[in-house]
Amino acid sequence: MPTSNPMDKSIKLLLVDDEQMIRENLAALLSRSGFEVITAADGQEALDQAERAEPDVIILDVLMPNLDGRAVLRQLREAANWTPVILLTQVGDAFERASALEEGADDYLNKPFDTHELIARIKSILRRLQVGQPPLSAAQRLICGDLVFDRVSRRVLIDNRELNLTSKAVTLLEYMMTHPDELITRERLLDAVWGWDYPVGTRAVDTRIAELRKLLQDNVDDPRFIETVPGQGYRFVNDVKAGS
Repeated sequence: MPTSNPMDKSIKLLLVDDEQMIRENLAALLSRSGFEVITAADGQEALDQAERAEPDVIILDVLMPNLDGRAVLRQLREAANWTPVILLTQVGDAFERASALEEGADDYLNKPFDTHELIARIKSILRRLQVGQPPLSAAQRLICGDLVFDRVSRRVLIDNRELNLTSKAVTLLEYMMTHPDELITRERLLDAVWGWDYPVGTRAVDTRIAELRKLLQDNVDDPRFIETVPGQGYRFVNDVKAGS
């Protein structure tokens, strides 16, 4: 586990992928971007390296034989290892991704992906990291003032009043609250909430954002929770704390 602020030192990444070519090419690109990169070729080696090398961030392929990425993630979290994890996946199902986030993944990217996007995700995670503490993605409850998201019961309350939200709006709010103060594009929200299996456009994101704003009584011109960044996407602007 990291013992100091990872932004104050060279960032050590553990890259885990069973495909040698992907592992070597991505490690080289990340190294040229200034990261210290160590690699693992399977789930068990990943667990060993996570304990021995104490990386700042783990980049973990999901689809691996024997011990897959999600199984590795579960074992890390069960051992109270809160090292941030970014999952790399070719699974387009939104339920699969939502389940991974509930199990404690900090983020995920679909293969193939832009290396610059991966680097941006790494830096975003490190900015909101509290060393040695569970990430927001592993919290049972997300708390922002009088707004409480109970991730176990899938209930959203504001001022102790439960909100009647659609399932997509609930998942959208969850993703934004686990990525506070981060500019998130409509395309990324569409991918995170709807997945590949839904033939919908970015207008669906705007519709669900409008639903959230209405029920949260959030002023679009002076937002407490969700800010619109014109031409780019949305940002959850308030502080979010983890609750049990």
